[in-house]
Amino acid sequence: MSKVVAVVGATGAVGREMVKTLEQRKFPVSKLVLLASKRSAGQKVIFNGKEVIVEELTPASFAGVEIALFSAGASVSKEFGPIAAKAGAVVIDNSSAWRMDPEVPLVVPEVNMDAAANRPKGIIANPNCSTIQMVVALDPLHRAAKIRHIVVSTYQATSGKGHDAATELQTQSREVLDKGTATAKVFPGQIAFNCISDWKAGEGDYSEEELKMVNETRKILRDDTIGVSPTAVRVPVVNGHSESIHVTFARPMKAEEAKAILKKAEGVVLVDAPYAPGNAPQPVQASGTDPVYVGRVRDDLAVPGALNLWVVADNLRKGAALNAVQIAERL
Repeated sequence: MSKVVAVVGATGAVGREMVKTLEQRKFPVSKLVLLASKRSAGQKVIFNGKEVIVEELTPASFAGVEIALFSAGASVSKEFGPIAAKAGAVVIDNSSAWRMDPEVPLVVPEVNMDAAANRPKGIIANPNCSTIQMVVALDPLHRAAKIRHIVVSTYQATSGKGHDAATELQTQSREVLDKGTATAKVFPGQIAFNCISDWKAGEGDYSEEELKMVNETRKILRDDTIGVSPTAVRVPVVNGHSESIHVTFARPMKAEEAKAILKKAEGVVLVDAPYAPGNAPQPVQASGTDPVYVGRVRDDLAVPGALNLWVVADNLRKGAALNAVQIAERL
């Protein structure tokens, strides 16, 4: 049955990807409503070969809308998410606004789609991009051997900060090559040929991004005893997040067992080959694709029964737009 679908934040990087994903996956859309700020209203977006005019987001925007995909920031979601839900739409929100609300399910379809059935506020939250790809890779292992501790270091692409951030990487790269210096407007410093931590401060000298990975992982996997030790870093990559993960279990797990599990895991592509230069998953190869790629699955050299993995995914697709559309499909 076709649905009236709204995309809030339709002109942003993730909003545009949501529109593209709806079209590519042939989601049954009877009418597409594109919503954005007054500044962006009037822009035209092509969907299924036809122009759709972006409208200004107002409280009256959700009349007749059945599914509302939000990607316009936490403040917009807090204000307009309940309005959309009250109007009768199922809200799937990509911001951080509702993720830790106990009355809002935090959903990754391959992991905990059943949680979406209980949504008292009519809102379902999309997790953080870095959390999504990690739990898709780790949940099958958690089901087999119960995870005790995760140590994760992220290598996050500039597109995760938005379209302007990805553009600034390209601009800075040209500046550095031409003049040796870079002008920073979106980032707190030079991102070209550099690595920085650019998220807001959290508690205990952790960034907000790192704490999201701790809290969201526990909520999605329904286990507050899991230890998560994160370090989040932005790298000079346009699109595609990478993660180095060390994981320990309640019982020892060997790499061969983990590979056998991951080969059958939904949403995962296991890159299972002996180590050689360049044969691990790469963000440039993952960009524009749907799976979570897992490679370099190996036994830890210092901790018996622990594993090390390398996980890569397109942060705009599985890390945001695709995850939201998959939730809508399964609903």
